[in-house]
Formats: sequence, structure tokens, C-alpha cells
Amino acid sequence: MQKHTYGSGVIGNCAYIAHVELDTNISWMCLPRFDSDFIFGGMLDREKGGEFTIHPESGEFKSSQVYLENTNVLKTTVKSGDSSYSVTDFAPRFKNFDRYYKPLMLIRKIEAVSGSPKILIKCQPSAEHGSRLLKSSMGSNHIRFMDTEQELRLSTNAPLSYIMDGKAFSLNKPIYLVLTYGRPLEAAIETTSERFLHATTAYWQEWVKSTSISNFHQKLVLRSALILKIHQYEDTGAIIAASTTSLPESPGSTRNWDYRYCWIRDSYYTLTCFNSLGHFEELEKYFEFIHNLKPGPDGRYQPLYSITGDSLLTEEISDLDGYMGEKPVRFGNQAYTHIQNDLYGQVLVSLLPLYSDQRFTEEERSNSKPMIMNLLNKIEATMNEKDAGLWEFRNLAQQHCYTFLFHWAGACAAAKIGTRLKDDAMYQKAIVLRNLAIGKIEECYLPDRKAYGQAIGSTYMDASTLQLITMGYFGDDLERANDHLKALEDELLAKDFLFYRYKHMDDFGVPETTFLICAFWYIEALACVGRLDEAVEGFETLVKYCNHLHLFSEDVDQKTGSQWGNFPQAYSHVGLMNAAFRIGRKLDRPNFL
Repeated sequence: MQKHTYGSGVIGNCAYIAHVELDTNISWMCLPRFDSDFIFGGMLDREKGGEFTIHPESGEFKSSQVYLENTNVLKTTVKSGDSSYSVTDFAPRFKNFDRYYKPLMLIRKIEAVSGSPKILIKCQPSAEHGSRLLKSSMGSNHIRFMDTEQELRLSTNAPLSYIMDGKAFSLNKPIYLVLTYGRPLEAAIETTSERFLHATTAYWQEWVKSTSISNFHQKLVLRSALILKIHQYEDTGAIIAASTTSLPESPGSTRNWDYRYCWIRDSYYTLTCFNSLGHFEELEKYFEFIHNLKPGPDGRYQPLYSITGDSLLTEEISDLDGYMGEKPVRFGNQAYTHIQNDLYGQVLVSLLPLYSDQRFTEEERSNSKPMIMNLLNKIEATMNEKDAGLWEFRNLAQQHCYTFLFHWAGACAAAKIGTRLKDDAMYQKAIVLRNLAIGKIEECYLPDRKAYGQAIGSTYMDASTLQLITMGYFGDDLERANDHLKALEDELLAKDFLFYRYKHMDDFGVPETTFLICAFWYIEALACVGRLDEAVEGFETLVKYCNHLHLFSEDVDQKTGSQWGNFPQAYSHVGLMNAAFRIGRKLDRPNFL
């Protein structure tokens, strides 16, 4: 089977994300939000999804892509015969009037590199999940696309007639394509586009300079950080798992999910990264999102919400062809109905920096106390409850070790917060719950394997229990940590340090692909138990499973090395960054445990 890799890069400005293929097509772009209908969806259906391409007249070409250094500005170079040209794509983002300017605007700059290229521009958006292509009409220096809630307009200095008629033309000067949703560009096209390009480039490069990271694989860590940043919907602070839907975990698996939502669990890991980077703006925004979530009548939180905190995420099946013909195509995600009790501890651990880090002010943490007590109450109420677990089993409820681990971690965090607040009732309650959680974790212990199973009464190994090691549950007891790690390696380790989530039957069969974040958890665990040389080797092996832009998917087929699953996957980039941070700390302080 031929190796499969996603041939696209992504751009974004914390208001929208667009995927740019190597062939210049905008294959995925949802407006006005990450979880809105797509206006370009060729990724899921080449005919119904529309297109936005800039091809040479001949139709035959080779192309390459790079990001401008330390930015989310993407340049695609197209070579056809003796001629070549470049397409620079970006989503404007920069400071303006003491706030971030992040319009729903895609800018594409086309300029000749060599020879005398002739180009053909096609811009055909779609609507209603590809059920219709939008009609176009020509204005004075723009093309209007009809029948959308907000005006969709392509403003350009290119000949409009050639675009409307599908004719190629000579690229004698830089061409700018400015696609806007809502308010159109009402300014000079060339000079405004150039000013926005320079300001956006400067913004990203300054953002990168403000990060705090070690020297260990800085380039990879910075690319991952830039990708994570644009997965936060800045308006509300929500962080999405991925910008795509229905990219299959493996061919024919039907494990095709919509990841354009905010999982509380995923956000916890992402915030850990931003904290390690020394970036607090993202944490503060996310705390606002959490504070604005409305628990259900019983005080429960859902595992995931829309980026505006909506709780109803009804899953629907579309008749689109699907990525590479892989069906079903899903919009919405049934997991919002699941019971996943690990999230209460994750919110508590996410809140801890507000109280442990002196860079946060008293005002910023003043409203959290009722929420903390509610979260502790939910841990108490769900301590003996079976749930779907972090892998979101649809027809299997268990008492998962991973859930108890976060009951433990959340209670530990709440105890520290209670001490800081001088709230003895909070502290005492947290200590009681911490001890109860320890008892539950120990009920998952399998004496014959000297390891912890997936759940109470289960003998299956589960990669999520790697975090017993990485989160410090074993303390200084390296023997227990190594015993547990060995059992996980025996059952779940694949070639090249890849790692399976689990290997038992679930709702859709036995998983065929490895899960990248599990592999990075494994690298972290190796570093934690003192196997640093293996951790470094494993990290440098795993990072080869990226695409041409160092972007990572969710899953990897260990047999072919193929990328599968939604892309790029925030979880995978989080895993890479946390593993790099762990190794970097070890290399800086060899005796640190």
C-alpha cells in the first residue's frame, strides 16, 4: 500500500483556518467560524466542495511549500516548463487600535519567479455542505458570490473577465486576491495587501520571540506552537481539537469524526504547552471560556462544547463523497452526550496556575472559588461511576484508571488552591478525594503484570496510563514506574516508537493505526524513568512522521508510515511539544527526576 501523507498547509488568524494544498487549492475553509459550514470543501468532495486554485495554463506542474520563517504565512511555489510563480497565502493578524485585527479575510499574493508564467484562477465557493455552488456576478474590481448570509467577495487587481470566463492570462505584475466574508475590502488592493502581509509577518515573528523554550528541536516546537495558536478561537477562548471533520483514522474504518469543537480534555494539554512557553494570553482567554460554560441541571459538564459554549452538537451524516471516498462524512459529534468524568480534574489542574503563579493577579482568580467547589463535588459524586473514558467508547462503560488519575490530580490541585486561599474546607475535601482516588487507581493494579490496567476489573493495557508516570503518580518510585512501563511496551509498542491506544475490540473493531499523542506520552515516560537516550532517539524517530511542513495528523499506520485522522491534530502537536519540554529539562538538568 502506498504511503499516504496530507499534502497541505494551514493558515489562520484565531478567527478562521484555511487549508492550502500543494496544488494551491483552498481545500477546506469554514466561515464565519471554525465550526461553520464550509465555503471551500474540496477535501471532502471535489465536485460539491468547490475550489480556489491558481494553476499554470498548461495544467502540468510541480510545486513545493514553505512557511515564511517563524510565521503562519505560507508560500507555494509552482513550476511549469520554463516558468514558475509563487502564491503567498495568509490570514491577516496584527495589533491595531490596542486590539488584534483578525478579519474574515484571505489574502493570496501571486508573483512571477522565473520565465513568463500564464495562470488560470478559479474561485468557486459552495454552501449548505456542498449542496449548491454559489452564483457569481462581476463588480467594478471584485466578484460577488450570491446567496450567503453575509456577502462573500473576491477583490482583485487581476482581470475579472478572465477569472469569470476561466481564461488564462500572463502574470506580468504581482496579483492580489482578497476574499472577504461580511465587510469587503474598501481600500487600495495592492498597498493594503502588502501592508497586511508585512504586519502579519511581523506579528508572528514577535509572538515567536516571546516564547520560552529550550534548544532541543526548537524549530519543530515553534512550528507546533504556531499551529496550536491558530486553533484557539480568540473571540471566546475555546481551543479546537482540529479544524477538519471526517478524515478517517484508517481506510474503511468509518472512524470519521468532527473535531471542530472544544474538548475540555484536549484543552488541558494545550494549556500545559502554552504555560511551558510562558504564554498567558491564551490561558486567560481559555479561563474566560470555562467560566462562561453552563453546567447541566445536575452540575455536570460535557466532554466538549462548541466554540461559543453551545451544548447541543447533534451528529448528522452528509452525502458528500468523503476524503478519498471514505465515508461517512459527519457534522456534529455524538460524544457531547457521553459521560467522561476525567474532565473535572482537568479543569482543576488547568485553573492551578491562576493560584500558583504570582504573575496572575488576585482579580483574575477572584471568581473561581464556586467553580472549584462544584468541580470537587462532581469528583465526589462520580468517584464510583462508570464512564466512556478518554477514548470515548460508545458502547462500553467502565471505571477507567485514567479517570481516577485525573480525580487524583484535580484533588491535588484543589488542595494547593485551598492552601493558597486559606480555605480549610476546600483543602480538607480535596485531601479526602485525593485519597479516595488513590484507592481507585490501586484497584486497577494487576499484580501478575506489575502494572495498571485500563479499568477496574480489566486486564487490557491502555496507553493513557502512561500518564501515571508523566504526571508523577509514582513519585520517586522508579521501580514501580519501570514495571508499569514495561507492561505497556510489551502490549502496545509498535515499530519506530509508535504506540497503540489499546488493542482490544471496541465499537468499530480493533484499532488499526497507532495514535501519535500516545507515542509522545511514551517518549515523556522514557525520559521520566531515566531512559533519556531512548527518549531522544524515539523523539527524533517519531518526528519523521510529519508532512512536508512538519505538520502532524492524529494517527499513523505503522506498516506504511501513512498519516491518517483529522489534520493537523492539535493533540499530536501538544504531545510533541510536551515531550520536547520534558527532554529539554532533563538535558539541561541531567539529575532532575
